Amino acid sequence: QVQLVESGGGLVQAGGSLRLSCAASGSIFSINAMGWYRQAPGKQRELVAVISSGGSTTYADSVKGRFTISRDNAKNTVYLQMNSLKPEDTAEYLCHALRRGRDYWGQGTQVTVSS
Repeated sequence: QVQLVESGGGLVQAGGSLRLSCAASGSIFSINAMGWYRQAPGKQRELVAVISSGGSTTYADSVKGRFTISRDNAKNTVYLQMNSLKPEDTAEYLCHALRRGRDYWGQGTQVTVSS
């Protein structure tokens, strides 16, 4: 089992920044990739960014150049630095981990961007 705990969400004005953190615990050995998804009311959950165990990253087109995903292996934590936030970035952000073919999810943290 892998437990994921997110933090760092909140309310910010358009153009502002937030940093989300996701701390992993439990059976973290052999986690293949970790990432962030988001879900806005009435919309499907979408991938925001993912980082593999080797450090390669993938971003949604809508956040490229504004968001940066990184990981601190010593702390078993993944970060999402979000800059130049837009109202359309408003959503619940969920941390995800893939380990041996199984998906693990955090409980989510709300990000609200006001115009």
